[in-house]
Amino acid sequence: MTFKYEHRIGVQAPAEVVWELLADLPGWASWNPLYPGAEGMIRIGAALVLTDADGDKLETTVMEWVPYEQLHLRRSGMNGFVRSVRYFEIEAMSDNGVIFSNGELYAGLGAFLIKKQRRAIKAGFEAMGEALREKAEAIWQERQVSAK
Repeated sequence: MTFKYEHRIGVQAPAEVVWELLADLPGWASWNPLYPGAEGMIRIGAALVLTDADGDKLETTVMEWVPYEQLHLRRSGMNGFVRSVRYFEIEAMSDNGVIFSNGELYAGLGAFLIKKQRRAIKAGFEAMGEALREKAEAIWQERQVSAK
């Protein structure tokens, strides 16, 4: 069984600003309600530890990353019965606007158990997207004012 949950949101800021927020793992504490903690290095095969709002540590591995475009993390749970790919993607729509997608693909024999948590999962993805948009747009606005 495989399925995914995803949240997409428009952000009025360049891809560079959005990526800056994603790549600054220690900075997640200042804006990310879903994962207020993130530790590690963004490089293929590296371990990233995300701390969720409940304080639980989620161990992931960087599968793929492209600066200003995407970060994909692999995770396994329930003794391997559930595998997932957590993703954050930035799609440039213009020089100063992007679509930010954050979601997770689930697979494995135990994946159906995740469906029971779908409302909470979707709400978390939405909260993260909204918070990222708010922070990125504020940074971009501030830079526009400073540039004048």
